[in-house]
Parts: sequence; structure tokens; C-alpha cells
Amino acid sequence: MRLGVLGGTFDPVHYGHLRLAESAREADGLSLDKVLFIPAGQPWRKSDRAISPPKQRAMMLSLAIEGNDAFEMSTMEIEREGPSYTVETLEMLHREYGGGEFFLIMGEDALSDLPNWRKPERIISLAHLAVASRREDGAGMFERPEVLPREALDRLVRVPMEPIEISGSRIRERVRRRRSIRYLVPEPVRLYIEDHGLYRE
Repeated sequence: MRLGVLGGTFDPVHYGHLRLAESAREADGLSLDKVLFIPAGQPWRKSDRAISPPKQRAMMLSLAIEGNDAFEMSTMEIEREGPSYTVETLEMLHREYGGGEFFLIMGEDALSDLPNWRKPERIISLAHLAVASRREDGAGMFERPEVLPREALDRLVRVPMEPIEISGSRIRERVRRRRSIRYLVPEPVRLYIEDHGLYRE
């Protein structure tokens, strides 16, 4: 099985996340059988801000991917105690899926931050890096190759993706300001946010 892995806080999940997953799924050279969304339990890189409860983020994600047979969600990071580290998640997936081939889906900003993650060399050994690029020639991935291990560049797979300027922080800010988030998130997610009073404070 060729499995795409898309982790994140998903606070909230939005169309940028979904489009990234779909772009990776159909990208030339990947031929993914499935994209697995993994909401972080305790994202160690975002310990400086308040994050919605894991169960609420997982519920929004479940609502967002419903109806797409190629998308699934795993709550392994939510169920695991302590901070969520990508390297540990990939090791668990290897044990669960055996001989599967894994593609860690990310944007160029995450790729540039990879050296700061826990055990980046181990991450690279466990999964190919499927990196979304907004440039036709993919040059953006190689602008700072000096900050990445040579092995990372060798295991990059470019995922062409049209620009989508949506971010969770902007969505949360719009909710706080009582502004519409319609068409930024799937409608069931918008209704969940409204019904549960998320991001109001």
C-alpha cells in the first residue's frame, strides 16, 4: 500500500488541508492508495498557544473528510500520551501497515523547518517527503538546500498545487471578530464551530 500521511493541528481543518491531500493523492509519481489524516494530540511546536480539545478537532476533521473513500483519519496521536512527534507516528504506522510505502505530505514551509523536528534523519528514512509546490518548476523546494540533509533532497516528491491562501489562524480570528468563514471550511465544519461556540474567546 502507498499511504500518504498528513499530520497537523487541524484547528480547524479547512479547504487548504483538503486540497493539499487531494493534490498529493493524484500527483504524478505518488499514486497513493489512501491519505491518512492524523490530528496532533499535543503538538510540541505549538505549545505557546491555546489549542482546541483533541476530540473537537478530530470531530471536525471527521466531518470534513466524510464521503471521500480515499481519505481516512487516525487518532493515534490523540490516544498517545505526551507530545506528538512525527517520527514516533511513522514508526507506529510502519508496525501497523507492515510493508507499506509512506509519503509524508507537507508544504514548503514545513520542509524548511524539518531540521528542527525530532530525529529528522529518521523521519526521512521512514517516509518519502511529498512537498506541495506552488511553482511550476518546483524551484522553491531547493532555495535553501543547505539547511536540509542530502537524503531529504533525494527523497523529495513534488506535489503541484494551486495557491490557496487559507490558514487556521485567520479562520479563528474571523470567528472571534464575528466574520463569516463560509467557503473557507466545509459547511459541516462551519456548523460545528458555530454550534459549539469555538474560537469565540
